[in-house]
This record gives sequence, C-alpha cells and structure tokens, in this order.
Amino acid sequence: MASKNSTAFRTHTCDELGSSNIGESVRLAGFVHKIRDHGGLLFIDLRDHYGITQCITQETDPVFKIAEKLRDETVISVVGKVIERSEETVNKDMNTGRIEVRIDDIEVLSEPAGPLPLQVNVENEFPEETRLTYRYLDLRRQEIHDNIVLRSKVISFMRKRMTAAGFLEIQTPILTSSSPEGARDYLVPSRVHPGKFYALPQAPQQFKQLLMVSGFDKYFQIAPCFRDEDARADRSPGEFYQLDFEMSFVSQEDVFAAVEPVLYDVFSEFSRYGEIYPVIERIEGRRHVAQEQSCTGRTAQDEQRIDEPANFRGLGIITDCPFPRIKYDDAMLHYGTDKPDLRNPLIIEDVTDLFRDSSFAAFSTAIRENKALVRSINVPNCVKETRSFFDGVNAWAGELNLPGIGYISMLSQSEFKGPIVKFLKPEELQKLAEINKMNPGDSVFFICSPDAAKIAGTVRTYLANRLDLNERNTFRFCWIVDFPMYEYDADLKQIIFSHNPFSMPQGGMDALLTKDPLEIKAFQYDIVCNGIELSSGAIRNHVPEIMYKAFEIAGYDREHVDTNFGAMIKAFKYGAPPHGGCAPGIDRIVMLLADTNNIREVIAFPFNQHAQDLMMGAPAAPTPEQLRELSIAVIPKKPNT
Repeated sequence: MASKNSTAFRTHTCDELGSSNIGESVRLAGFVHKIRDHGGLLFIDLRDHYGITQCITQETDPVFKIAEKLRDETVISVVGKVIERSEETVNKDMNTGRIEVRIDDIEVLSEPAGPLPLQVNVENEFPEETRLTYRYLDLRRQEIHDNIVLRSKVISFMRKRMTAAGFLEIQTPILTSSSPEGARDYLVPSRVHPGKFYALPQAPQQFKQLLMVSGFDKYFQIAPCFRDEDARADRSPGEFYQLDFEMSFVSQEDVFAAVEPVLYDVFSEFSRYGEIYPVIERIEGRRHVAQEQSCTGRTAQDEQRIDEPANFRGLGIITDCPFPRIKYDDAMLHYGTDKPDLRNPLIIEDVTDLFRDSSFAAFSTAIRENKALVRSINVPNCVKETRSFFDGVNAWAGELNLPGIGYISMLSQSEFKGPIVKFLKPEELQKLAEINKMNPGDSVFFICSPDAAKIAGTVRTYLANRLDLNERNTFRFCWIVDFPMYEYDADLKQIIFSHNPFSMPQGGMDALLTKDPLEIKAFQYDIVCNGIELSSGAIRNHVPEIMYKAFEIAGYDREHVDTNFGAMIKAFKYGAPPHGGCAPGIDRIVMLLADTNNIREVIAFPFNQHAQDLMMGAPAAPTPEQLRELSIAVIPKKPNT
C-alpha cells in the first residue's frame, strides 16, 4: 500500500518500509547518501527528508552499470522489490534496518556537476564560511536537518498551545516607523516618498500594545524582529523570531501563569536529554515527570505507562511551575548576573562588612581606600582537592586582573585552614562560616575588588565548570523580577532607563514624584533558562501622564515622547486597559532544546558573524538605477567618524 506521501516519483518515503512490506514492489526517490561496493554487489543508501533505505543491485542486474556510476548526492528514483535482510545483517539503528530494496530500475533525476564542497554523509567539522556559503548542502546533514525539523515542530506546538489558551494570532506590520528601542534600526527607503524611510520593527512592541487599546484581549504571533546589532553565540545579527504575546487586564503574575505552562510543555515535549539516558534512568525520568504535571494539569494517569520505555519521549529535569522568582538585586548579589544559571549550585555572599575592620589589611585597606567590595563563594566538599587546584584558581585570577583569590577551608566546626586564616579572629571565621552556610569539608573563595559584584559571577561559573558541579540533563527556569526603573550613566552623567521605557513603575505616579529615581523598581521581568535570557517583558505604562513623567526623569520632554511614540501616547489618551506581556525568543529556545551553543545551528539560512548572507551575497551594492529611483546618493563614511 502506498503511503500518504506518495507522488509520481515515489510510493513510499525512505523511512517507512518494514517487515510488513516484504514482497511489495515499491518506488523510492532521494539522494544517494553512500555507496558501498562489495565486489560485484552494490549497496546504495538512499536518503530523503524522512530517513534512509538500503538498496542493492549486483553485477548481473541490468541496472548495475548505471548504479556503479552514481556519486554521492545524486538524485535518483528507484523501482524494486522489498526483501528481508538476513538476521546477521539487520541494522537496528535504522527504522528500515530489517529490509532492503532489490533494484529493478534506476532513473537519474539530477547529479552533482563536480566535487562537493562539503560532505553530507560524514560527521566531520567544516569551516563555517563553507557551511554558510553552501547552506543547502549543510542542511542536508542529519544534525542540522534535524534542528530545523525541531524548530518547525516547536513553532507548531507553540501555536496550538497559545490558541488553546484563548490567544488570537494577529500579524503586525513589517514596514513601520523608526523607534528608539535600544538597537539600531534597519531602514528601508521609500520610492513614493523621496528622502523618507520605513524601518523594520525591532519588535512589535507598540503594535501589540495598540492591539490591547483596540479591545483585543489576548494577542500572539511568531514575530520576526530586526535589529542591526553585533552577533553573539546566542544572538543572530539581522533578524530573530519570538513568541510575542500581550494580554489585557493582567498583573505580572497573570502573565507568568500564561506563559509558564507553554514553556514547560515545549521543553517537556521536545527535550533530547532523555535520548542519552540508560533505559532504567529513562523509566525513572518518566516517573519524575508524571509527578510534576501541576503546570499543565496532566496527571500520572495521563502519561504513558512506565513499563513502556521504547516509546518514551525523553525528558530531562525541568523546573516545575511556578518558576522561581528572583529579585534583580538578589540575582546580582547571589549569582553575579541577572541571567543566573541555576544548574550551578554555588551561591555568592557579600562579606564586605566583615572584612571592613578586620586585621587582614589586603582587604580592609582596599575597602577603605578603593571602595572595594568583598564577595565570597562557598564550594562544598572542596577540601579534598589538591593544592594544585587552589594554586590554579589563584593563577587564573590574573586573567581577571586580580592579584589572587583568597580562600579558607573548614576542617571541622572549629578548625579552619588557608592562607588568610591567620589574619582572622575565631569569631570572624565563625561568622564567615555562618554567612556562607559552610559545613566541614567546604572551602570559601573570596573576591576583593571595586568590581567584585560583577567579577564574582565569572568566578562562580569558573569554579562550577572546573569542578564539574553543574547539573546535567536539566532545564532550570527562573523569573528575574523587580528590575530598577532607572540607572545612572557615568559617561552621560545622567539618569537613563535601565530596561524597557514603556514599563509601569512600581508605585505609579507617586513613586515618580516622591522617590529617588535610582530606588524605583519597575514591573519588568526576564525569563531565564540555564543562564540564557529567553525573554524580557513588562506590565506596561498605559497612563499618559505617568509615561510623560517617567520620560521626563530620563531627560526627555513631552515633545520627544509625542514625536517618537505619538501613535501610542495618543491612543492611550482615548482610554487603555492595564496590559502586559513578554516575548520568549524562539531561536534561543530551539538552541537549548537542540543542545547546541551556536544559535546559527537552529536557523535555516542565518547570517554569519559579520551580518552577511554568504549564500545569497547579501548585503550587496545597489545599481545606480535603483539608487536614482529611490532618490538616494551613497556618501562614503569618513575614517574615524
């Protein structure tokens, strides 16, 4: 019986033939993945989007002369009979490993014009420049091909979950006006309005808020966003996609409650971690997840039976809902970053006051004269490490421009050792142990610097990596909340917005009128997974007078607000519901699920690090005719400007 994917070129795909098809005459089409010549007997692995089927022919067959001339990646269609493999030749790693197709006819549909610039059927690494120039070949490789399939499934799953939760999918414009939202805009010249430009949206920020003003209750879209910013491992230059959503009449907790189940289910459904578990761990993993379904409303009875690991989807440990809420100030103190990786168990503490008047002059003098801070990090069971480990930590500290990293170790409740122990009183040692929750066998490391608050986060990561302390097969989520509304820019010598300028200040107008701006918190939040920021969001400032005042504190007058955000501020004057939302980044979510550190591995046709499309040759110089039609003259940029 032909499959649902049958066409004029095939009756079945290369992944669906099995024992039930033995004896059938079938037609397959695909790429020649690999050819093996066993002396008069040719084995051809035929590959399509779905999988691989082994096809065979021998030199007495009429098609053998055609088959022996085939090269890798030739596109062919074959007709043949499905036969059973002998037991010793069964390939249990292939879905079609119990059968093969004895070829009766071959049709060559297309063949490579010359040598391949990169091999598809090997796992070798190739230069990224080559991979992106010939991305269509790179996408044929199994791992990257699977990543794009994963991405498609994740997006489809998100759409279903959001629609089921009552959200409407609404598209917002791609050509819009320029808006200062933190990154450089991509500008698009207008032919019909000479000298004027559209901008590609950095995010649908204003449009989704305007939808709430328009009376829609819950909006979402898989939104493309465009920002002219530099590349990073977790950020692609040019464009990215996010699950953008907004809700009316909601508080911060309402937004969290809406998105947490979606993220939990996405990571539960598509995690690859389970695929590397031994069978018993996979079974135990199923039990664990069955007990943690409060986020989705499912129960253990809804899960697949525990004694059926063959169909087990494969789940790592995923933070159950509700995700932890960590205040911004606490995150910066205890993790040294507002993007904490909670797989790392190490916690940072502030011990500046303890050393301020201590006899350890190296710290106390730095505190008094250089406004240094002292941060401490307790590493459990570190006493067992060799002296070379502690020396190595000190040597590494030079990379951070630190003279060293001091430490003390607890041998018993009253006995300590380490290079700075002799400078501390017994009560000071006990206080350090209390602050850092030390147990016998633990060691505490110290960072003393005016920048200790930032450096400590780097040290925390280094120690966890060096000692292999991070949890494996785990997705640890958290919300970072209570971001400061403002911060002081030392270069500009003025107060600026620290996050999203459209956020509602906690305390509303009263806070703006009576509080020190640097003490005002905002209803702003980030969602973080394994140290990667997936999304920023906020409860929006929907009251015109509060927005004018918020911008005034940051140095902007009413005219600036009216000029740059005129449509939104005008709309608010006709009545706007309280609203808020966020926008988890799809590229980063798929990157985590695919277990890769490079975001370009999960984008079909990405730019390189220099914002170039090597395959299509973009960006490219326009023709004089194009510039003339757009009333544009290109003026070369002067050096150092």
